[in-house]
Amino acid sequence: MSLLKKIKKIIGPSIITGASDDDPSGIATYSQAGAGYGLQMLWMAIVTFPMMVTIQEMCARIGLVTRMGLTGLLKKYYPRWVMGLMLVFSFPAIILNVSANLSGMGAVGNMLFPKIPANGFSVLISGLLLFLMIRLPYRKIANILQFLCLSLICYIAVPFFVNINWGDVLMATFVPDFNIDQSSISIMVAILGTTISPYLFFWQTSMEVEEAEERHIMVNKHLLGIVDNDIKVGMFFSNLIFFFIALTAGVVLFPAGIRDIQTVDQAALALKPLLGSKAYILFAIGIFGTGFLAIPVLTGSISYMISEVFNWPEGLSKKWYEAKGFYMVMSLSIFLALLINFAGINPMKALIYTAIGYGITAPVLIAIILHICNNKKIMGDYTNNKMSNFFGVITLIIMSVAAILMLIV
Repeated sequence: MSLLKKIKKIIGPSIITGASDDDPSGIATYSQAGAGYGLQMLWMAIVTFPMMVTIQEMCARIGLVTRMGLTGLLKKYYPRWVMGLMLVFSFPAIILNVSANLSGMGAVGNMLFPKIPANGFSVLISGLLLFLMIRLPYRKIANILQFLCLSLICYIAVPFFVNINWGDVLMATFVPDFNIDQSSISIMVAILGTTISPYLFFWQTSMEVEEAEERHIMVNKHLLGIVDNDIKVGMFFSNLIFFFIALTAGVVLFPAGIRDIQTVDQAALALKPLLGSKAYILFAIGIFGTGFLAIPVLTGSISYMISEVFNWPEGLSKKWYEAKGFYMVMSLSIFLALLINFAGINPMKALIYTAIGYGITAPVLIAIILHICNNKKIMGDYTNNKMSNFFGVITLIIMSVAAILMLIV
């Protein structure tokens, strides 16, 4: 077996999902956390892991048991205002996330080739993405791009090339230390928003439906156990990258006095101890790799939502002519994101604002998911157990309190 095949065997669907969660928005947020607060936010990588696993497992179970996406379930079993509320909270945040990712990728392209404007790169990237999404199944695209996400592993190596006190790192990881001020709360909400991303709720549910229908899978406890383990692996990878991006920025940028990252080239400096003056090249590969993975997930999430509202054929495994409405929504989403992009928003700020927006909208969606997973009419014998409800409620409380504190402090 070749090395590439061995790597591909290790990198399963859950790793791709985890990598898409560490999209340009995530990289920007984690870099800002490390640059602005040093080691102070490392503990959040530990706290958010069980929260991520719990919510994503619920979403996967919903898809496998019901063979419906979240929007379709709300349409069938709940009052219309509930579905409307979910769309109102989700749609703007996801579009802003697409815009921020395109903006970040455009800025990275401009960093590599200064003569081409960032917005020009954003347009080129959008066109290429639409072409690939329409011409190729998403799985084929992911199989190619998953290797680009391996560039994120370089963040794990950087801290070992600088002189740091690992005792301080362990203390910051397992003993929370933070201030109750607007700046600290904002970055914590941003971290929560970018790790527990609402668009992944829709994506996980709908992709499990597609997987089950394509492979004619019958749901049982053994299958749910396999899916649960797969999700744990993916979320662990996602949080491991979060931890080391924040740690890298915390030990490289923070001591250098770079506390507020305004540009993508400043974020790229975090890799300089490992790669020297060419650090920005690997940083660019990571941004492009995760961006190309995440944008189809983001726009696909919106397409699943809208298609379920109007009962359109849906799925990234379908051809253009088989699901025209689905792909038109994806195209429109990218077009709207580009319009926002041309408004001249600072890409790093936009990425942070997106994560904060998710932190505010996530509690509403988590409450809905919890209700669905405890509804026997919908889930039958596969409702939440006590452990799922415990961590689900804890996640809801933490996300709600963080969002409220950010609004009032």
